Amino acid sequence: MPIPTSERPFDQLATQLAADHFEGSPTHASDLGLTEYDHLLPDMSAAAIRARDQREDEWTRRFHDLPSGDLSDAEALDRDLVLMVLRGKSLMRDWADWRRSPDHYAGPALTGVFGLLMHRLRPQPELAQAVAARLSATPDLLQAGIDNLDPELAHPAILRRGLGMVRAGIGYARSVSAEFDEAGGRAEVAAAGEVAAQAYERFAEHVASLAETAHGEWAIGEARYDALLREAEGLGYGTRELRERGQAAYDELAADMSARARKLRGHDDWLGILKEFNEDRPETPAEMLALYREATAAARAFCVEHELVTMPDGEECAVVPSAPFSRSVVAVAHYMQPPPFAPPGSEHADRGHFFVPYPPDGATPEEVAARLATNNKHGLWSIAVHEAYPGHHWHFAWLAANSRASHPRQSNSRLTNDNQSSAGGRPLRSIFGSTYFVEGWGLYTEDLLNEQGFFATPEQELCQRDFRAFRAARIIVDTSLHLGEMSVDQAVDFMSSKTSLSRETAQAEVLRYCAWPTQASSYLTGALEIARLRQRWLNEARGSLRDFHDRAAGSGRLPVSLVERALFG
Repeated sequence: MPIPTSERPFDQLATQLAADHFEGSPTHASDLGLTEYDHLLPDMSAAAIRARDQREDEWTRRFHDLPSGDLSDAEALDRDLVLMVLRGKSLMRDWADWRRSPDHYAGPALTGVFGLLMHRLRPQPELAQAVAARLSATPDLLQAGIDNLDPELAHPAILRRGLGMVRAGIGYARSVSAEFDEAGGRAEVAAAGEVAAQAYERFAEHVASLAETAHGEWAIGEARYDALLREAEGLGYGTRELRERGQAAYDELAADMSARARKLRGHDDWLGILKEFNEDRPETPAEMLALYREATAAARAFCVEHELVTMPDGEECAVVPSAPFSRSVVAVAHYMQPPPFAPPGSEHADRGHFFVPYPPDGATPEEVAARLATNNKHGLWSIAVHEAYPGHHWHFAWLAANSRASHPRQSNSRLTNDNQSSAGGRPLRSIFGSTYFVEGWGLYTEDLLNEQGFFATPEQELCQRDFRAFRAARIIVDTSLHLGEMSVDQAVDFMSSKTSLSRETAQAEVLRYCAWPTQASSYLTGALEIARLRQRWLNEARGSLRDFHDRAAGSGRLPVSLVERALFG
């Protein structure tokens, strides 16, 4: 277990909380590098979920009752992080999303296997045993989905969205044995994979049938959305003010892009120019991958040359095709972090994975062209910054390095173990966190590298502004969807007419917003809050720009309100 074994009451409580969390979410434990959980999948039976709800209420009580006077500043931050995370879960409990979305069942089953193969923290025979164990456990997990999904609550669009992932699981389960040789457990994995594939087939049939009769809702409503913003994220505003902020940001960015369009082409139709850029696309997914690798390497070199962040020793960003099972559900680039709790000396402990969004297997030529157009040769530079350097990969590699710095055999001259501002020695900050800081950081870095002169052409700069406007549009759409003031079709029309997204990509985006409320709003909201903190840091002459980045990102994945406390006390 990664929690320090000190006698301090807070550390003892944190150890117990971490153990309970990993028991309920063993795939998350594996993602963090705790190999002792690699053979398990979560229990998603209704009884297990209710039991976890009861334990979460008890954890809330125990952390709330900690005497503030007995806590260090860092412990008080960790306590408040835990309470905010648990509050967010409590706020959504009555929504019972586990009765609405197949993602809760197919997702852990698929990523639980895929993550093991990405990190490869075990010798091949042991890895094969863990993969086979999770494949063998897949039928129970998917059966829980069959038992739990409720047509009175589930919306047919959410069910059909999840079907793409479920159906991809069929082929993935049958093909995963190819990752092993005969001596390394291929036969064992193949047998378990067939069992899992048949379970995916049954689950797909059930979900497809359910989608024909389901008549539930996806809009969580204003009260829940407000509470998530204020109580789980610590923001000082609610849904409608957030939408106003998104609209104001979009209008400002649209005016800026109109001016850039006039300079570039002599007219202000920036959207038309961006759609022209989509024609300047890679010819094949392989070419797209090569271009992303080029852009990622250039962004890393720029960060080092301009001393924007401290690059941790040994970090590696592997730029690879997206997983086959995710391609029909996730239409954009995405990232998997290095495992911060991997045993010291693990071969791949410093490797993160930047997934390039390949089209789904069996996609038509038109669908392939649309996916490549969304990753055109001008725009992919901003995406590489966001996903890799100094965005998600640098952030998580820096956190992993901070975590390992607390081990006596690890060292780095610029790693700080300041008890409050650094995640080093604060393992709860690697277990729990806020998407508002994580995704806000990724978007903040796009603007950072724009202002620092990374983007080499007016076309690249225009695309960077468009991606920021796209995140502003996300706020408008996500809030409107969950306020019940915009339909799915209206949202798709908005995203495909107000940004450069193709209609196919806009459709996938909007269904994601329906399934994952508030997440889409986190990007620009978090970026604006981080920029506000940076301005305060520089105004108060607290240190250099690199110092701000190292300390803000190094504080973990705290909600922005807690990052501000970590930085300024």
